[in-house]
Amino acid sequence: MIPSKYAPTGAEAWAGNAGHLRRLNLDRVLAVVMDHSSPLTRAELIQATGLSAPTVSSLVSHLIRRGLVRDLGTGPSRGGRRPSFMEFNARHGFVAGIDIGATKTRLAVADLRGERLSHDVIPTPSDVGPPELLSRMATGVRTLMREAGVPPERLLAVGAGAPGAVDRDRGTVVALAPNLKGWSNVPMAAILKKALGAPVVVENDVNLAVLGERWRGAARGHDTCAFITVGTGIGAGIVLEGELHRGHHFQAGEIALMCMGPQYINTNFGSRGCLETLAGLKALAALWPRASRADSDRWLAEMFDAAEGGDQRARNAIEGAATLIGIAAANLSLVLDPSLIVLGGAVATQRNAFVQQVKRTVGRIVPTPPEIVVSALGKEAPLWGSLLVAIAEARQYLRPRLREAPVPV
Repeated sequence: MIPSKYAPTGAEAWAGNAGHLRRLNLDRVLAVVMDHSSPLTRAELIQATGLSAPTVSSLVSHLIRRGLVRDLGTGPSRGGRRPSFMEFNARHGFVAGIDIGATKTRLAVADLRGERLSHDVIPTPSDVGPPELLSRMATGVRTLMREAGVPPERLLAVGAGAPGAVDRDRGTVVALAPNLKGWSNVPMAAILKKALGAPVVVENDVNLAVLGERWRGAARGHDTCAFITVGTGIGAGIVLEGELHRGHHFQAGEIALMCMGPQYINTNFGSRGCLETLAGLKALAALWPRASRADSDRWLAEMFDAAEGGDQRARNAIEGAATLIGIAAANLSLVLDPSLIVLGGAVATQRNAFVQQVKRTVGRIVPTPPEIVVSALGKEAPLWGSLLVAIAEARQYLRPRLREAPVPV
């Protein structure tokens, strides 16, 4: 049975005039159809909205004419009149996702249900400024749209992730990863919107990762949870009671800056004593002599292989980093009391031994520890999150467009 959360309230029923009320009803019908993942009947729509049969029939016909709903015809009879089925037309419009990483950027184009039509992974240039980098990302999106047969005017919204502090309201990257130069107060949303001709939502990449895992990955069904990434950088995305938590300064989850001991406070804390400098990729690279002669995926695998083979130096380095991440996860757990923590990033997902050490550390500190699991989406978690926020933006964009058209009585 479809929940009746869309039923009209008394205040809505007394809305200003008939035209306004009809548009409220149209919004209600469209919301139910969009939220329903499978075909539904007019009877189910009537039950979900609390509207009369003639009103629902009239509004559904309007949505079919506008191309937002597809009429699937009648189904088999269950002893009475044959039911008429409909579904949301997910190809009415399209969205794009952009996940800018420190070394690689992931791009995707999807329909309004999140079905990916095309995607690509391209190098993130570190030798150009923000406008040129974003211009290249926009070009990549346009290429994917052509491959998928998506006309430019059908792109309704874009979700874009960046590895740093983001002011979502202004669409501005406040500060980005150190290896990407010149990223301070960059109007990322405005630049991409001009290049792609569609609204753009900008969000921190780890925030997008936790949203992606709740939508398509390991955190489905968890309303208070966190995603911790350990790789080139360290960070956390936090969801509290179903809502993404960003913080007053957009820095919620910046656990890379956690101070790991009082001895570091007065000894240049930022470069020596914070979590990222002690447990991140660079910290492990400094302890592994072959790290400078290969890409990170390769030398990380070699380091973990050596640890499993009995190399004490490699084992100590990995266990030390995992213990520090465990302490950070435990501190996060004691503050937030999440039901789940998802671990992601190149280091955390390398081998099960790392995750087990994190779990042991959390278990020693937290009286009732949360479940700790490895990311189900891997490196694509932020990209899925970017598509999710783009879909939400696109759906908001559709409603005003419908209101501009005449709505049947």
